[in-house]
Amino acid sequence: MRLRYLTLIAVAFFSAFPLYYSVVVASRHNSALAQVPPPLLPGGNLLANVARVFDTVPFGLALVNSLIVAGSISVAVMFFSTLAGFAFAKLRFRGRNAMLVITVATMMVPAQLGIIPLYMLMVKLEWTGTTYALIVPALVNAFGVFFMTQYLSRALPTELLEAGRVDGCSTWGLFWHVVLPAARPAAAVLGMLTFMSAWNDYFWPLVVLNPDNPTVQVALSTLASGYVNDYVLGLAGTAIGTLPLVAVFALFGKHIIGGIMQGAVKG
Repeated sequence: MRLRYLTLIAVAFFSAFPLYYSVVVASRHNSALAQVPPPLLPGGNLLANVARVFDTVPFGLALVNSLIVAGSISVAVMFFSTLAGFAFAKLRFRGRNAMLVITVATMMVPAQLGIIPLYMLMVKLEWTGTTYALIVPALVNAFGVFFMTQYLSRALPTELLEAGRVDGCSTWGLFWHVVLPAARPAAAVLGMLTFMSAWNDYFWPLVVLNPDNPTVQVALSTLASGYVNDYVLGLAGTAIGTLPLVAVFALFGKHIIGGIMQGAVKG
């Protein structure tokens, strides 16, 4: 038992240390990077370096854009994936298995293959340079549909749906009152994964957005694109950009742990 706790402490330490050290570097001057031994305690320049980040790039706008994009995509993916997962898992209709196979098969197609036609479509819709070009193409994805289908096929008893139909509940009513509460743990996990993926997305925002209307990842790449790399500036921006991810995990952590424990009990 003691070895187990020591292992968990070591894993937690090595997982959190890079984030902590980025804060240490972000609170000092670039000259601190060459010190031997390296500094392990935060300095007194964190607020000044954070101010430099916001003065160098429109980082406030980037944070707002990323929050809008990642939040909208996460909510949409959770809703539409649960809706589609319910249909594939519990409803009977012609072509259900074939449609599910086709949906899963799209996961094998590299996303880079669709960049050029997608960009041409955004130009026709006049959405280039706007967050619509980031949100609308990502409102639902194959992984979310497959994930929720697998979860609902096991976690949602068919008898519960039949009891709801006996009580006069429509299919849409079953989705709202039965399926959504049952899917909450899996939807929380899917929402967290989707938020992280949308927040960390770099290539498509770089292609479709203007430099004066960036997301966090594009703004961070601008900070690191100088002739001489300012590591303190880059790590200060990285520390700021990591905070929303920590907040999302703190928000959904309870549901994620609940979903894991629910699966463990059922297993």
